[in-house]
Amino acid sequence: MSSNSNEVTPRSDFHGTSPANSDPARNNLIIPVLSKDIPINQANNTWARVYLHRPENDAVPATKQPLIVYFHGGGFILGSVATTMFHIFCNELAEEIPAVIVSVEYRLAPKHRLPAAYDDCMEALRWVSTAGEEWLTKYADFSKCFLMGTSAGGNIAYHVGLRAVMSGDDLMPLKIQGLILHQPYFGGVQRTPSEIRLADAEVCPPSVADIMWSQALPIGADRDHEYCNPMVGIKPDLLKKMKDQRWKVMVTGCDGDPFVDREIELMEMLKENGVDVVGVFTEGGCHGFEFFESSKARALYGVLKNFLLS
Repeated sequence: MSSNSNEVTPRSDFHGTSPANSDPARNNLIIPVLSKDIPINQANNTWARVYLHRPENDAVPATKQPLIVYFHGGGFILGSVATTMFHIFCNELAEEIPAVIVSVEYRLAPKHRLPAAYDDCMEALRWVSTAGEEWLTKYADFSKCFLMGTSAGGNIAYHVGLRAVMSGDDLMPLKIQGLILHQPYFGGVQRTPSEIRLADAEVCPPSVADIMWSQALPIGADRDHEYCNPMVGIKPDLLKKMKDQRWKVMVTGCDGDPFVDREIELMEMLKENGVDVVGVFTEGGCHGFEFFESSKARALYGVLKNFLLS
């Protein structure tokens, strides 16, 4: 499940991996966040890495921590729970909020095209609600669960959210309170102004995204498939359920990301359907910029903490 390599890798490296660490003492230092890997579906080789902000003196806290189910990015074809940049991100998020994080390993395209990732992540939600995993039952507040994803993971959080809101009480005792769509990855056949403006973006230019979508979408589908383009096949009945269940949604982005127009378009569509949405958009940056600069990541953690605990 995880690499045993101790090699130092860049914060934004897609190739380096990091192991989980369930040992509270590392290099004679007491670490603030523990993590461990747990199988979900061995036939599909899916699993989760659970992150726990250690309670003081290892005591059971009087107040349980919010639960974040996290889906990593990588255009549906790259990345893993163990990828160093996602491991660092979840580790820091668990420490800064604090929260219990369940980072989900899902099957990748092109071997497993969409909706395989959605299926795996929905199965992970059911696993969270029924597994009886000690760190979850002891420390996580199942009534304060948020689905969060970065890039392609943000796309997953949105589509799995649509499935979850339709499930009603089937996920109990898990109660989803909303979505955090961190620079969510969407597309379409027609280029948006931001995609035209940033055609030569250093990180994930539209031409590269086109190739990744061709590998991830069902065979024969184009980028106006609903998995890619959320403006296609809008489901107002499910969005009404989000509204009625008082979900809140955060969409983050930056104007240096080619996909920012699509992120704003999604946010406006949700608002028009009555969903409680907040947008957090910054100047400059690039797709995934928080993974390149720790100071930007820390700023994001502060915004997320306010959103989750408000």
